[in-house]
Amino acid sequence: MIATTHSLRRVLCGLGIATGLIAGLATGSVAAEPTLEPTVESLAEYLDSTVAAAPDGRRPTAIADTGSSSGSGTGSASTSRSSDTIGEGPAMSAYLPAFGYGLLHPDAAPPKANRWDCKPTAERPRPVVLLHGTWLNAYDTFSYLSPRVADAGNCVFTLNYGKSALLEGGGLGAILPGRNGVGPMGESSRQVATFIDRVLAATGADQVDIIGHSQGGTIANHYLKFEGGQGKVGKLITFGATHRGTSLLGIASLGRMINNVGIDILGFYRPIIGVANVEQVVGSPFYDTLNAGGHTVPGVDFTVVGSRWDEVMNPLELTFLHAGPGATVDNITLQEGCEQDLSDHLTMMYSPRAISIALRALDPVGDAPLACAFNPWFFGGGGSL
Repeated sequence: MIATTHSLRRVLCGLGIATGLIAGLATGSVAAEPTLEPTVESLAEYLDSTVAAAPDGRRPTAIADTGSSSGSGTGSASTSRSSDTIGEGPAMSAYLPAFGYGLLHPDAAPPKANRWDCKPTAERPRPVVLLHGTWLNAYDTFSYLSPRVADAGNCVFTLNYGKSALLEGGGLGAILPGRNGVGPMGESSRQVATFIDRVLAATGADQVDIIGHSQGGTIANHYLKFEGGQGKVGKLITFGATHRGTSLLGIASLGRMINNVGIDILGFYRPIIGVANVEQVVGSPFYDTLNAGGHTVPGVDFTVVGSRWDEVMNPLELTFLHAGPGATVDNITLQEGCEQDLSDHLTMMYSPRAISIALRALDPVGDAPLACAFNPWFFGGGGSL
């Protein structure tokens, strides 16, 4: 029954995305519009061409950045920004109520995070920085994990990065409050770099550990390779991270293939899904640059967790990394030893087993016990449902 439901869910999701692609082709939308190059400038020009002038004759224009989609180039203009959290929200044991709270309080901190007077101890010398993913925020991603990491004796810090409006290239998801991680990933990486420097200065620590979900893991890896992060990070722990891109049930791979034969279908959908999502399609120029020198950097211990029920980061193997010189990688499938954990992409961060894996990776001894509990797909529930 589980396998049947999972297959049906994949088919429905794939059909929904495929319907959107086919509808665009069938109505002639792709042919009717000028070909969009896969650049932020092209996106800005496309949006400008669709915006009507105001009654007084003024016309709003999109702002384009020219150097952030891959590598470490610095653009002269920024199309995204980060923000500090404001106050602490309540602890949640399931993703759906956390999502609702995050809509009403888009800049809330997860419990016990961003207490800037926190000082690391000799046993826990590295503060832990939490990085959310695409269309998410610090609170709705980490309201379950954050207090548990703090209660284990760690100083915990987080931010909301990659905030970008629709006309800046953030896509339709950016219309909702608290839907961050939508701006160019190179810009987000630099925002994270600035934040980590603040954490190190405030705590007096030499290094941080990072826990990244989805795009957050990829941003952390980009920071290590291109934004001065090497030497400042001891451990990187990721959940459902898009380290090598995603096929999104094969639909994104199809889009990349169509792009490669000269029909810019990804450019057509860029104003809808946003710059960061286009960059995360498997085979994108962003990943060509990110992984050109290997998956890892020396001196960092990587713990990489994926779920068989993840409908976003798939196929599962694309989240896993291969260790290069001077690095260690522990690739973990969430269901190994705990088949009743049905966590998908979002509810993974509300899985007792996922949190226990993070705590074990952070544990100086590394022998913290692993939990195993039923965590339903879509709803989550911290093992209490």
